[in-house]
Amino acid sequence: MNLHALRLFHMIATTGSVTRSSERLLISQPAITAQIKKFEKELDLTLFEPDGRGIRLTDAGAELAVLAKRLFSVEQQIEQFVQDYRNGTNGSIRLAATYLPAHYLIPTWIAKFKQHYDRVEMIITTTNSSDALQQLLNVDVDIAIYGGLPESYPETIQTDELFQDQLWFVVSPQHRFANQHISLRDMMTEPFVMREVGSSTRERLLSLCRTYNLPSPTISLQFNGLQEAIQAVIAGYGANFVSSLVVREYVERGELSRVYVEGIQLENTIAICTRKNETLPASVRNFIQMIRQNPWRC
Repeated sequence: MNLHALRLFHMIATTGSVTRSSERLLISQPAITAQIKKFEKELDLTLFEPDGRGIRLTDAGAELAVLAKRLFSVEQQIEQFVQDYRNGTNGSIRLAATYLPAHYLIPTWIAKFKQHYDRVEMIITTTNSSDALQQLLNVDVDIAIYGGLPESYPETIQTDELFQDQLWFVVSPQHRFANQHISLRDMMTEPFVMREVGSSTRERLLSLCRTYNLPSPTISLQFNGLQEAIQAVIAGYGANFVSSLVVREYVERGELSRVYVEGIQLENTIAICTRKNETLPASVRNFIQMIRQNPWRC
């Protein structure tokens, strides 16, 4: 079937006039008339019949007009669909993130992003750092958001550092070390409340002791969740070594207090990881651009 001729037929059926169709399509009336007659011959159907000085649809033409309207309506939907994907207003984003950004950054980022791109589907997986990068390499996700020590990334991974997040020692405001400047050795005499084995911050604490040849601290309470550990310290037991992103508001409200350990300033790197030399979908590019503009709060 000649789709160009069908489009001409659809325009005449919609406008009810060869003249108006000629004006809209910028095609001469004789050319349109000739193509419609050729189209009728191809179909072996009469689509139009005289009606005074004009024309009207035959019964066959009226039924074909309904089908043509559906066809070109779907065409418009397809064109809009393609345009939305090009602009990033439609599609999906698959994201793997480590614990810190997944719980304390990404929810705010997504809420802001969704205000502008509500039709973009977001699929988030929270995992450890090595698995997040592996998912990225396996093309299981589009991007990985990483929070932790800077690592030696594979050559095929592109990293874009957003900011450095400080690690703080915190205790309850009633603790004898609250707001004090003390030595690392004294800090390590306190019982610690930490997350489970495998937590990157816990490993940083133990690595710190090895670096300064100090005995490892006693981890008296261990929780699978970070919030549980923080609540225990707020209640007055022990100390915690934790991201400033997690406890900053607690410190500002006076529920926790910092301990300033002399000579110790450790940071986590918050970074976006993508695959090198790969064109990202527009939806992913829009999300990354939004994060870069204001990574702390968007």
